[in-house]
Amino acid sequence: MGKILTKYDINIHGLEEKVHEFEFEGSKDFFGAFEQDIIESGQFSAKVTLDKSTTMMRLVFDIKGILNLVCDRSLEDFEEPFSISEKYIYKYGDRNEVISDEIEIIPFGTPKINVSQHIFDFISLSVPMKKLHPRFRSEDEDPDAELLIYSDEASEKAKEKESDAEASDPRWAALLKLKNKE
Repeated sequence: MGKILTKYDINIHGLEEKVHEFEFEGSKDFFGAFEQDIIESGQFSAKVTLDKSTTMMRLVFDIKGILNLVCDRSLEDFEEPFSISEKYIYKYGDRNEVISDEIEIIPFGTPKINVSQHIFDFISLSVPMKKLHPRFRSEDEDPDAELLIYSDEASEKAKEKESDAEASDPRWAALLKLKNKE
């Protein structure tokens, strides 16, 4: 883990069993520390609320910020604001094991946890699948939608092409004979 990501460590060994709050900030260096090409740069502030008990720790992430993305259509840079609220649970056990996307087992006596990967994952999931510059977004029309027009003339031409293809291939002709017998 890089030096940049060590500032996202939370020392849990000496924490009392109560609710604790931590604040983290990140920018281009944070996103550059991960081997990925989803997010080039941006900035965020994350408030992590940790509720520690004897058997587990519940973490609530409230992350707000702005991502610098590239439009899929025009290749222009634009800023995309985001606001995320997610939960993650660490349970104490005898081994390290990830149970699900939201639950992980850590050994008793673990001195610290690092929340950088969780923050990055939550931010990455907020990136839209289709990154469009705000000027291309409109609720009235979808420019990528295809307009299909059906008419009797078009379907007749398609049937003709299909029958021509069937007539030119002797295998189809043999199958048509079997079909016509029924």
